[in-house]
Amino acid sequence: MRRRTAMTAALVAAGALLAGCEADFPDLHLRIAAGAVGGVYHDLAGPLADAWAAGLGTERPQVLATQGSGDNLNRVLSGTADVAFVAADLATDSAAAHPGKLAALARIHDDYLHIVVRADSPYTSVQALRGHHIAVGSPESGVEYIAGRVLQVAGLTGSVTVQDLGLEASLTALAEGRVDALFWSGGLPTPLITRYTRTVGLRLLDMAGLMPDMRRFSPVYSSATIPASTYDQPGPVTTLVVPNFLVVPTSMPGDVAEALTRGLYDARPALAAANRAALSIDVHPGIETSPVPLHPGALAYYRAGKL
Repeated sequence: MRRRTAMTAALVAAGALLAGCEADFPDLHLRIAAGAVGGVYHDLAGPLADAWAAGLGTERPQVLATQGSGDNLNRVLSGTADVAFVAADLATDSAAAHPGKLAALARIHDDYLHIVVRADSPYTSVQALRGHHIAVGSPESGVEYIAGRVLQVAGLTGSVTVQDLGLEASLTALAEGRVDALFWSGGLPTPLITRYTRTVGLRLLDMAGLMPDMRRFSPVYSSATIPASTYDQPGPVTTLVVPNFLVVPTSMPGDVAEALTRGLYDARPALAAANRAALSIDVHPGIETSPVPLHPGALAYYRAGKL
């Protein structure tokens, strides 16, 4: 109840901030590709749709549940979605494969790769998973994309049995012994992983030795430490970090893209109330979407702020 009250208050505050904006787009109909229900993307898409409706004077944008980043990109490129939450590595590769078709409004939050095993398992490295069963995320998700790359640099491609499972299904399969490890890319902490760590006992694998090769895949990858206290682990682990972008087709009118970018930042209190990952949304890192170009409308917003 307390969380719902805080979210409602934040939404009211966002509406008040945006109500002063002129309603220039009464005929605008937007569709937001938002990932799976319960994920960070979907958590943020709802309050963002509310804020955009209030600020732009439009009907509330339609929030589309999807498989994840790959699915979201396909929808934007095919014209069946207008805005998408996308992992930066997939966005970068898609922009290169479809030049002139994709642009970014902002860099939003970062995700941390989790490679999870049971605490009572013998596995101490990614390479130790050879010959075993691994859950690699939903089909067409950013998790699946990164997992494929990790398995490649670890020399495990074709040497493990992979299953396409979402996070909750992956954790259930791990708890029941149907898989030996799972991959997940998300914020810190991810509540479901925290819950299963307490009830089943989970451990994260360190991937420091794989990071040099992972960085060769994409300029957007970086490394970071997941502190031991995050999931009550024996010690800290080094892992991969990937940013997330809010992307649109380059065909979107500049005034619409500028208004959406402004609305994103005005809605930060409501977004943070919905999911703590949104606490990192800020205009200064927000412009850092290279090599995916900023939409000219988004760029106009940032320039108006003298960034």
